[in-house]
Amino acid sequence: MALRVIRLIIPSGAAVFKAGPNIQKTGIHTSSVRERQYGWWAYILGDRTTPRLKENSKIISIDGNLASGKGALAQSLADKLGMLYMPEPDTKYLDKIMKEKEPLASAFNGNCSLDKFYSDPKSADGNSYRLQAWMYLMRLLQWSDAMEHMLATGQGVILERSPYSDMVFVEAMFKQGYIRKACVEHYNEIKGISICEFLPPHLVIYLDVPAEEVQKKLKATGKDIPLPYLKSIEDAYKKTYLPQISESAELLAYDATQAQDIERIAEDIEYLKFEKGPWTEQDDVTLHYMRVLVEDKIRVASLAHAPIFLPEVTIGAHEYDETYHAFKSLAGKMYAPGYNADVGDKNIWLK
Repeated sequence: MALRVIRLIIPSGAAVFKAGPNIQKTGIHTSSVRERQYGWWAYILGDRTTPRLKENSKIISIDGNLASGKGALAQSLADKLGMLYMPEPDTKYLDKIMKEKEPLASAFNGNCSLDKFYSDPKSADGNSYRLQAWMYLMRLLQWSDAMEHMLATGQGVILERSPYSDMVFVEAMFKQGYIRKACVEHYNEIKGISICEFLPPHLVIYLDVPAEEVQKKLKATGKDIPLPYLKSIEDAYKKTYLPQISESAELLAYDATQAQDIERIAEDIEYLKFEKGPWTEQDDVTLHYMRVLVEDKIRVASLAHAPIFLPEVTIGAHEYDETYHAFKSLAGKMYAPGYNADVGDKNIWLK
C-alpha cells in the first residue's frame, strides 16, 4: 500500500526530495520536465564524491526514548559542528517535502493516525501497525535524503532516529500487544530487503533517560503514554538495538545532564576514529552507485515493498482506484507540476 501511495504523490524521475539548503548537482537535462540530476554522465565527466568528504562528513543519529531531548541535542550539535539538522519525520513528511500548501488527507499519508495510536493503540482497524509501517518508509526516505545531501555536498547530517533504530517501536508494540506477530514478521521482511541497500550511521548518540522521567515530561505536555510501553522502548534500545548497531557504528551514550554539555560531546566525537562499519570500505565507485540510488525516491520506496498479504496494510484494487482518482481530483495534481491550469500555471502550451 505504501509504495502505491508514494507512486501517486511523487512524479516519477522528479528530483523533489530536498532537505535543508538547495543542493548543487551536476547532471544533464533528459527532458523538458526533469531537473538536472546526478548520473552516469556526471561521473564519467569527473564528478567524484570522495574529494568533497571532510572530517565532519558524517551521518549522526540521535536516539532515545520519547521526549528524551533528542531534538534539542541534534540542533545544538549540528550548529556546533556545522552540520545539517534534519528533524524527526512525522506522518506528513511527504507533504513537507512536496511543499504542499495544506496537509493532504491521511488517505495519501499512510492512512494512519498518531493521535489514534496514543488514544487506542489496540484499535481493531490495524492503525498501530499501519502507522509503524508508514513511519519506517518515511524514515527510509529521510535517510536517503540525508545520504544524498552528504554525498552531494560533503556536509554532514544529524538526524533524530533512523530506519535502523525504528525497530524499537515494533518490539515495544508487540510486547504490549498493540500489533500481531504477523505484523512483526512483515516488518522484518520489508526491513530486511530494504535496509541492506544503504549504509548505517557513522555515529549513534543515545540519550539514556529513564522511562519514568520520560512519562513525566510527556504528561506535562498533555500526553498520557503508558509506562510499560515506554519501558519496552527503553529495553528494546538497550537489549537489542544498541548492541547490534555498535558493531557497525560508533556509539556514545549520555544521560540528560551530560547531554547539556555540547562542548564535551563535540570533543568526544573528535576523539573517535570511525574505523567501524562499511563506510571505511567505500570508494568513488561504490559511492557513485549509492548516490544514484538515494536520488531515486521511487526506487527507495520500492525497496520497502513486499507482495505479502497483511490485512493491516493491504488495500484492494477498487480502493486503490478510488484513492487514485481522489488524488488526481485535487487542485494541481492532474498533471506534472507546472502544467495545471487550475492552480494558475501559465504558458503551459509553450513548455
